[in-house]
Amino acid sequence: MRSNFFTTRTSLTWIIIIALLTAIGSEIKIMPFTDTTFRFGLGSIIFFLCTLLRPTPIILAGFITSIVTIVFRIIINYSLHDVPLIDSLLTHLPAAAFYVLFAICLQMLSIHQYREKPLMLGLLVAFSEVFSNLVEQLVRFFIHSYTFLLLHDLLILLAVALLRSFFVVGIYSSILIAEQKKRVQEMLTIGSDLYVETLYLKKSMNHIEKITANGFDLYRQLKSLGNREESLQALLIAQEIHEVKKDSQRIYAGISKIVGEKSFGTLRLSELLHYIEDGNSKYAELLGKNIGFKISIDTDFQAKEHIALLALLNNLTANAIEAIEGQGVISIAIQQQQDDTVITVCDNGQGISQSDLSIIFEPGYTTKYNVEGVAATGIGLSHVAELVNKLNGSISVESNNQNTMFKITVPTQTIQTGET
Repeated sequence: MRSNFFTTRTSLTWIIIIALLTAIGSEIKIMPFTDTTFRFGLGSIIFFLCTLLRPTPIILAGFITSIVTIVFRIIINYSLHDVPLIDSLLTHLPAAAFYVLFAICLQMLSIHQYREKPLMLGLLVAFSEVFSNLVEQLVRFFIHSYTFLLLHDLLILLAVALLRSFFVVGIYSSILIAEQKKRVQEMLTIGSDLYVETLYLKKSMNHIEKITANGFDLYRQLKSLGNREESLQALLIAQEIHEVKKDSQRIYAGISKIVGEKSFGTLRLSELLHYIEDGNSKYAELLGKNIGFKISIDTDFQAKEHIALLALLNNLTANAIEAIEGQGVISIAIQQQQDDTVITVCDNGQGISQSDLSIIFEPGYTTKYNVEGVAATGIGLSHVAELVNKLNGSISVESNNQNTMFKITVPTQTIQTGET
């Protein structure tokens, strides 16, 4: 009950906002026809856009908007032009008919089902607006005996309706595309993180398998020596470890489905770099660092291994951000060298000591410590090396006191789809 109350209250608040914005917007207008107060304003544009942006009880919004619009116009006429209230009401009553009928048309046509079909959406809304305008003018004709619209006027109505409808659809489509890009980026980030975890889990499963085999060997040795109680204990441990392995296999299978190729489609290298720059810019801001990104690419194609590429580049870029104190620059470049694609990630951070260069890809290596002085897990660069190896590539690193550069070389055929 409480949830329904807040939902209803939120909807009413949104409807009132729509009504007020529409009433104000309708005052930004042109009046193309003589001997009538018929107008083209921004009101219908605002009303249509607002009902698209979030689920709205459209018919209720239409009724409330019609009332608010009439009251708003009456107040303006009375305050600025001293028009009698009854005269002002009769003058603007046809506009109320427009918003009510426009809302009914939008509801009957179920415009929300055409959100991803902009052409159909624009045409349907244009039809709704023309029909609602005709009814408004008909009401105006009966109330004030104004001359009804001629063919030339009808063409103006149609042209304006098409222009306004597709203007709103264009704005909405731009918002929708931006939201879709944001969701795709979030999905890819999650997918790349999960991808790395599957590698770590697979490695753990292999380790568990070896422990299980050793436990079973210990069981047989103890049994052959006549140590019945100890051998049973060893067998029990081996069985428990085997159960852990089966659980890990189920988790691995589930995560593998999530990060599978079909879940994310394909992306171009340029799109990957955009997501990496955008996501890591936010990470740098989170850490309070002023970091600029220099992106360069001289080859671009659809990448079939985009999750693996995103995972390793995100890891290297995040490491570069953490290595920079205060402010700095990170450069990411992709080049084509014969049959290979070469990716470099450079930063002007603290650098890596020469003595550590040979071991940075070993599991457990880290230079990161928390405030308590506890070392990080150090699995990041080892996973990067494992990802590169999975792509049949190689990785190297060069560093001094001011600059560090990771260079990844991967056979282009390994990561490129057949599409261009």
